[in-house]
Amino acid sequence: MSDLAKPLYRVAQIRQAEQFAIQNLQIPSLQLMESAGLAAFEVLQQRWPQQKQISVLCGGGNNGGDGYVLARLALQAAYSVEVFAIGPIDNLKGDALFCAQAFLQSGGVVKSSTADNLIMAGVVVDALLGTGLNRQVDQDYAEVINAINAAELPVLSIDVPSGLQADTGYVLGTAIKADVTVTFVGLKAGLFTGQAADYCGEIVAADLDLPISIFEQLPIAAHLLAKPKLAKRQRCAHKGEFGHLLLMGGNHGYSGAIRLAAEAALRSGAGLVSIATRQSHSGLLNIGRPELMCHGVEDLSQLQPLLEKASVIVIGPGLGQDQWARMLFEAVLASDKPCVVDADGLNLLAQQASRKDNWILTPHPGEAGRLLGCANSAIARDRFTAVTELHNRFGGVCVLKGAGSLISDGQQVFVSTTGNPGMASGGMGDVLSGITGALLGQGFSLIEAAKIAVYVHGEAADKAVLADGERGLLASDLLPYVRTGLN
Repeated sequence: MSDLAKPLYRVAQIRQAEQFAIQNLQIPSLQLMESAGLAAFEVLQQRWPQQKQISVLCGGGNNGGDGYVLARLALQAAYSVEVFAIGPIDNLKGDALFCAQAFLQSGGVVKSSTADNLIMAGVVVDALLGTGLNRQVDQDYAEVINAINAAELPVLSIDVPSGLQADTGYVLGTAIKADVTVTFVGLKAGLFTGQAADYCGEIVAADLDLPISIFEQLPIAAHLLAKPKLAKRQRCAHKGEFGHLLLMGGNHGYSGAIRLAAEAALRSGAGLVSIATRQSHSGLLNIGRPELMCHGVEDLSQLQPLLEKASVIVIGPGLGQDQWARMLFEAVLASDKPCVVDADGLNLLAQQASRKDNWILTPHPGEAGRLLGCANSAIARDRFTAVTELHNRFGGVCVLKGAGSLISDGQQVFVSTTGNPGMASGGMGDVLSGITGALLGQGFSLIEAAKIAVYVHGEAADKAVLADGERGLLASDLLPYVRTGLN
């Protein structure tokens, strides 16, 4: 994708746009199918310019019709084309049937296929199941999908990898693992979050030359996050203008978490950073980072002066869930200061539900499940619904972390495309909470702080793995890149 600021749509909205084009702009539906097949073929030619052999797998709906158009165009361009149909061509209807017959009339041959007789070569074109799929993949299709994945050939998926739910990014039993996905008319929201990250490969948008006016009345499901552009600081700026951040956590055995969050806050431009933590290790936390102000806090009388000085609070990194942790958490609930809640702060919130309009919650799927009282699998099935429900219940801004992190303020949803699997290690969330709190302290709104933090956090991880790879990435490895990303 070259433009990361584009809107994302649900399947129903894309269909609404197509119907508008057909009924109001007098664009025949067959023309849209021809345009889709042509767009996919052009991408195939661009991505694999030396490959002149393709295997096209066509299903029984309009997605299969797009595949027949591509196959006909490839045949006319002197490609070696093998087409395999799942089910008889006679079962096709409308434009899909017309395009299948046009392929046959061009000299093409269609083989009826099962997983047992499927012999593929070259580039595999996946035109099996389209965006309308909303239930588990049938066994016949599942066997073919698994055979394609096992063949380890390059795969181009048409509109959506077959088996992937286009609204949610959830795999309905099994799905094609594509190298490239060409998606039509508008970008589907589900291609950018959750399990989709392992199935879509490179995503290429083809608008089929439809006018922008078609989309002006359509509701937008979400937006992709764009790289932030932050204004330079004034030459006369001073530390008092950039927030005094108070981080609360670091229970016995977890001092590293609060240190990571605090150092991330410093590297993100916070004016002052204080830590409220256990007395036993408070004097050790700023070794090697003397800019941190560390305070041992064992009761409210020690905490209250720190709360009064702070402009923003971060609670959760290494917090625990014992009586000490509950004391800190309840103090935050009673405070009117803007705050970021992460880790065990979220687990305590799940036990003691509350709502605030001036906080940012940053749960991973497990924490989100506890907050919403459901299983992790329910979160995975529809991350968009989950992040919206988190906001509805708890207020503020909610960040649902994971591949394709989602951010919601109740009005809009944003999707991040930065980050990588190397981030599946301890401390990454602590770094994010520190970045987010620092941005709040510098005067950014809740939603802007969350958007910038999520993008820069993932971008820092992407830069950190370039030299040495994803395995073994540490949360502290991100800190130099966080600084450069915000500058």
